[in-house]
Amino acid sequence: MTTPEVLFVCVHNAGRSQMAAAFLAQHGGSDVVVRSAGTAPANTINPIVVEAMAEKGIDLLASGAAPKVLDATVVQQSDYVITMGCGDACPFFPGVHYLDWQLDDPAGQNLAFVRTVRDAIEALVLDLLAELRAR
Repeated sequence: MTTPEVLFVCVHNAGRSQMAAAFLAQHGGSDVVVRSAGTAPANTINPIVVEAMAEKGIDLLASGAAPKVLDATVVQQSDYVITMGCGDACPFFPGVHYLDWQLDDPAGQNLAFVRTVRDAIEALVLDLLAELRAR
């Protein structure tokens, strides 16, 4: 069995997709290859997202996380592509399993709001990881 590759995509790759990738990397370890990207990446990760993830023991900045532009090649290489608010901007390839997670955008929100998004993302990631491990 090959190691599944998962790509998380949101618009700015500065919040939701960064949190999801960090949680899957933390909980999945070497059982999964994790990437994230954005259709219109920001210059930096949202500082409130960095703060919210630090509360969970994940230092996004120290891990080298940074917004990246979505590349069709990375989509095609992925087994799973999880989109979060990027609409139809994500390229579609046969054989790739697509999921769309309906999550509020943490951009411009306060820490309490971002915590609720963060916790929802972690729950979804744990469900995804259970599915991946059951394959």
